[in-house]
Order: sequence, then C-alpha cells, then structure tokens
Amino acid sequence: MAAAPSSSTATTFRCWLLLLPFPFLFFVVARAQLPGTWEVVVENAGIASMHTAVTRFNTVVLLDRTNIGPTRKMLRKGHCRNDRYDVVLKHDCYAHSVLLDLATYRIRPLTILTDTWCSSGQFLPDGTLLHTGGDLDGLRKIRKFEPCDPSGSCDWVELDDVALAEGRWYSTNQILPDGSIVVVGGRAANTVEYYPPRRGGAFSLPFLAEAEDSQMDNLYPYVHLLPNGYLFIFANDRAVSFDHLASKIVMQYPPLDGGPRNYPSAGSSAMLALDGEYSTAVIVVCGGAQYGAFIERSTDTPAHGSCGRIVATRPDPVWEMEDMPFGRIMGDMVMLPTGDVLVINGAQAGTQGFEMGSNPCLYPLLYRPDQPVGLRFMTLNPGTVPRMYHSTANLLPDGRVLIAGSNPHYFYKFEAEYPTELRIEAFSPEYLSPDRANIRPVIEGIPETVRYGEAFDVVVSVTLPVVGIVEVNLGSAPFATHSFSQGQRLVKLAVAPTAPAGDGRYKISCTAPPNGKVAPPGYYMAFAVNQGVPSVARWIHLVS
Repeated sequence: MAAAPSSSTATTFRCWLLLLPFPFLFFVVARAQLPGTWEVVVENAGIASMHTAVTRFNTVVLLDRTNIGPTRKMLRKGHCRNDRYDVVLKHDCYAHSVLLDLATYRIRPLTILTDTWCSSGQFLPDGTLLHTGGDLDGLRKIRKFEPCDPSGSCDWVELDDVALAEGRWYSTNQILPDGSIVVVGGRAANTVEYYPPRRGGAFSLPFLAEAEDSQMDNLYPYVHLLPNGYLFIFANDRAVSFDHLASKIVMQYPPLDGGPRNYPSAGSSAMLALDGEYSTAVIVVCGGAQYGAFIERSTDTPAHGSCGRIVATRPDPVWEMEDMPFGRIMGDMVMLPTGDVLVINGAQAGTQGFEMGSNPCLYPLLYRPDQPVGLRFMTLNPGTVPRMYHSTANLLPDGRVLIAGSNPHYFYKFEAEYPTELRIEAFSPEYLSPDRANIRPVIEGIPETVRYGEAFDVVVSVTLPVVGIVEVNLGSAPFATHSFSQGQRLVKLAVAPTAPAGDGRYKISCTAPPNGKVAPPGYYMAFAVNQGVPSVARWIHLVS
C-alpha cells in the first residue's frame, strides 16, 4: 500500500492530515473522494506493454521485447519465428506486439521479428510509426508500422534497405520541424543520427558522455523540441540546447539538484503547453532514484520527490524547485488536453531494473502549471494495480489516459509480489465526471487537414450556454516507454471569441501553428476545451 497522500488544497489541511494515525488518515482520504476514476478495459492483453503508442485510427500499438519467452497471446497460424537469442523459445509462436481497438477493446496479434527491448519510436508526418533499435538482432534495426482501420491487417515491417548507423539501446526519438526524426543517445552511443539518414551517419554528442556516471544515468535522455527549433536534451542531472542543423550545443543549462533523473534512475519529464506567441517553452523534470540504488540493487532506498522547472528559452534560465507529495521513481508524465499534467504509475522506493523497485505509488497527481509553487500538485484517486518497471501511460482521444504494462521480471511471472501485469486500465480525470457533462463540448465540424498559419473554423455544440473562450488544443500522439513520452506536445491555438451559430452550436475561429518548430508536421488530436472540460478529439493532419 502506498503511503498516505497529502492534499494540496490548503496548507493547514495538509499539516492536519500528517498528524493523524495512518489507519484513520486512510479513512479520511478515502472519504474525501479524491478526483478521478479507474476502469479495467482489458482483462488480458496477452502481453505486458513496454512501449505504447496511439494511432490516428483510434487503435493502440502495444509492444514488448521478443526474447521474453511465452506470452499469453499466440501469433496467427503460419507466423511463427525462429529466435536464436531466446533462451526459452527457439521456435516462437507467441505474439510480442498487439493492436488494441479502442472502440471494441479487441486485441489483434502483430508480428515483430527482431528484438525490441528498450527501443524508441516516433510517428512520421504521414502517421506511420517509426521504430528504432533494441537489443541483440534489433540493435541497429529500423521498423515501420503503417496503421490502418481496425478491420484491416496492417502489421510491422522490418526495413532491410536501411539500418541505424550505430546501435541504439535505450535511446530517444523526436520528430523535427521538417518531419525527419532525430535518434539521440543509447547505451554506449554518445551520438545522434537521423531518419531519413543524413550524410555522415551518426554525429558525436560529447555531452552524453560527460553526463554518464558509473551507473549509466544518461540513458533514455529527455528530448524536447523547443519552439526556436533547438533541442532541449536532458541527461542525468544536466541539460543542453542543441542545434541539430549545425550539430552544436548553443546553451548549457545549470545542473538540476536532486541526483540523477534518467534511466536507470528515471523520474519523468514534460514540456508544458505552448501558447500565445509560442516563444516560451517550460520544461519540468520530476522524481527519480537516489544515486547508488541501481549499483547496490537496493529495492528500499526511498525515491526523491523533487521537481525542477525551467524556462528553457530564456537567455538566463534557472531551475525553480518544488516537491511532489510523494517520492516517485518510474512515474509517467502525461500532457492532458487542458494543459495540466498527469503524473501516474511508478514506485516510491528502489530504482529501474528487474525486481529493483518496491512500494508502488498508487496515487496519481495532477500538476497544475498556472498555480503558485506549493499549490501545483493535487493528489488524485488511487488505483489498485501496481504499475512499476516497464509500464506506460498514454492520452486517448476521449480524454482518458490508458495505463498498460508493468513487468518487473526478466520473463513473465504471475506468482510474485509485483506480478507481470496484462490488464489494461483507463484513468478518467475529474474533467470527465458526470457533473461536467453539460459543459463538455462536442466537435461538430473541423477540417481534416490544415496548413501552417491557416485560419479555419471549428464548430462545437454544448448543452449549456458557452461562457468565455473555448480553447482548441492540439495534442501529439507520443511513443511512451520507460517513464518518458517521446515526442509529447500540446499546442494551444490562437482562437477568437466563440460565436453562436444557432441550435446550441458555436463557431470558433482558429489559426493553425505558424511552423514546424512550434508543431512538427503530422497527425494531432484536436480537442475543444470549454471551462476546463475537453471534447472527444478529432484527428487533424497538420501539413506545410
């Protein structure tokens, strides 16, 4: 059981709670009916998802590693594979990737041929999922998944005509303003490279080597595309601004206090919503393990709960520090359509790695960026399923957050304190509560494709009269793995005051993002947000 939460609603209430005995404290908190609800949507997905991505067809790609032994989902007849690296199954007829249809919750097995352990991914501008690296025979592999209608038969394709210039295990992908993909770092790979490949192959990035320590806390670096076109790259306890066109560092940020923050000590990171003139980008990094926990294989070393927040586009940036209500390792930070951030999953002690975490953190947190320091975190309704090492969290078009995975073991192990988890859950934030249904907008009309800088209209209907501005916000579909959502982004569009259009409908005049630095080309979930309540999203294709 996770430690009891402290509410951020009032300082005096927090202090009073901390003085209560734990059993009574739990009773008080339970009676407080903390915001948010949980639902198990799939009892058995067949695999424990280490990597998860939502497609524009409202399907979800779930992906584990291939040399895991038997899963609980069989491949289609005739699609078995031979795997010389699997110590259990040399002839493997089990699925290690599946496709979830969000409309029916049906699971379809997918065929992956090479090892995808601790790999990376990103959607291309045409909606194809580009997937890179892994271990063993997957180390330099590039794969594609071109999504299709749920009734289709799309599957993984392993590219034979192109390969990574350097092996990529524990690397990070980020789409760039021109629609190409940068692949950053990885184990023993202190370089960056690109897809499509640039002349020269892999380019040295000494910063990654400088950030490495004795337990390799520079893996799965946090990479955010800033609206000035540079890359914010965070590894261990430090960050740089990187000009990917000139292949040079243009700024070094001050170190972040609190110890290592990346794998194997990872907390999580998110770039807050871009809005206004899109000239300001704010990065948040939260949680992590104490240095040494990984080397010592300490499962009970408390995680830290500190967060650093920095305006990455300022000429003189400094970290602003604050604390979460809990220490947390292996948490996920999910950008919600409103601009708030959901912190979910993880543990309160130990580190990343097989069977190296303990004390699951069952309480999600809502991070509210516009509140002052000390009041930004709100504790939410706890789940009941531990989601620890190798778990994921992804925003869905209906505003819920899909929670999948958790396998702290080398193989699948169901008789354990923290077993391999095949259930898939959905967490509904408070904005989806029934008492807000009458202000939830419904998108009645929106273009399928818009160009940079284009003016366009969105038509919504709302049960109660609209008061004030209805936002239109574009959310990317990131690739979630190892406590970080690669390519995650929320862009708030410039909108005019909402105009009545008759019959309970309203017209919102919008302007698309100005360029690919603000929002790289591709498919986005377009949400209308009325008084903090988002609509079901419609997919929109942003093109140049």
